[in-house]
Amino acid sequence: MNKIKLGLVVAEFNRDITYMMEVLAKEHAEFLNAEVSEILRVPGTFDIPIAVKKMLERGRVDAVAAIGCVIEGETEHDEVVAQHAARKIMDLSIEYGKPVTLGISGPGMGRIAAHERVDYARRAVEAAVKLVRRLKEYEGKG
Repeated sequence: MNKIKLGLVVAEFNRDITYMMEVLAKEHAEFLNAEVSEILRVPGTFDIPIAVKKMLERGRVDAVAAIGCVIEGETEHDEVVAQHAARKIMDLSIEYGKPVTLGISGPGMGRIAAHERVDYARRAVEAAVKLVRRLKEYEGKG
């Protein structure tokens, strides 16, 4: 079986955290014998969906892991950002028929909790790889 090609879309906002998430994602992809073939960094989590769309349009990846960190502020802005990004990410997965997994931590967490949740990136990579493999198996049974 060919190596699964993964794309990562990584938010730069809260970069001290998303950098660690990106490193974990790449390490875990290698562990799973997948290749991170494309990385696109965007300003923030809210910007992830358009980058995912562009990456899927190019057709060079089997799946995309969306990586970001939404830390709670004094308003409900974090909830709006996380909910809308998650919804659009899910819509793109269905539209393109390829896994787009959610490695976005938050909302409703502070900086300490965000550091404790950097493994969301690892989970997103794991889900992407598993989905690609299982969908290929399923299609092969048809």
